[in-house]
Amino acid sequence: MTATEARPVVDPTQVAAAGAVPTIDEQHRAWSITKTVLGRLLTAVISIIFLLVVWQLFLELLHIDPFIGRGPSDVWHYLTTEPGGADARAQLWAASLTTLTDAGIGLFAGAAVGILCALMFNLAPSTEHTFMPMAVVLRSVPLVAMTPLIALIFGRGLLGVTVISGIVTFFPVLVNVSLALRATPQAALDLCAAYGADARTTLKKVQIPTALPALFASLRIAAPLALIGALLAEWLSTGKGLGYLMLQSQTLSNYNMLWACTALVTIFSVVVYSIIAAIERVALAKYGNPTA
Repeated sequence: MTATEARPVVDPTQVAAAGAVPTIDEQHRAWSITKTVLGRLLTAVISIIFLLVVWQLFLELLHIDPFIGRGPSDVWHYLTTEPGGADARAQLWAASLTTLTDAGIGLFAGAAVGILCALMFNLAPSTEHTFMPMAVVLRSVPLVAMTPLIALIFGRGLLGVTVISGIVTFFPVLVNVSLALRATPQAALDLCAAYGADARTTLKKVQIPTALPALFASLRIAAPLALIGALLAEWLSTGKGLGYLMLQSQTLSNYNMLWACTALVTIFSVVVYSIIAAIERVALAKYGNPTA
């Protein structure tokens, strides 16, 4: 038998099938992502249960008048067993979709503008001295005082709500990302300069990955603020969403609905915070910084 005859014949389909099998690293990464998501989901559930307990204790310890103060069980019965519960759930569902849409668009718009401004400040530091004082002034003015003017300029529709919700998310993203970009280790910057990398390449390859923890921290702060901005816009401007439903419930002394709206806003804040935290862990693990 010759050497050629002794050589095993390899089936190309077997090679392709073997290549399709996930590697140990890929399986470990997938499991790590799944564990992170499940862990954050469990944390969100525990937080919500804790808030429900605090809610009930708050009413009992402060002896809130039962006509005004409604506990978790009262709200649950109002939405499930009492007459009109189906209509109340339909109202809450429609209002929640409106508020979440308003807050989501405002969060995205405010964060995007904040990131773009932070990148501009990094590439052209002279612009920071010009525009940062304007951002500080914009943030220092109470949003309640600005809302009527914003509604007058941008209207009472989605654009006006986006501006109001975006303002409260813009500043924390701008400040945190700007500081993180400037806090890039000097050794990394010197290495990029030694290899002849320009400012944009350094920003893309080194500074932006380094600033990811600050970006996600900003988003975790900004997400509940976006909800607050959306509620304020709905309360003072649009007449829609959970903000207006809360105002309407207070006017009609429908305190079950008022407490239900408050509970939903709190739950949404916890869930969105947990979602961003889970995405943060996955993104930082991908970029080699899982403990940040």
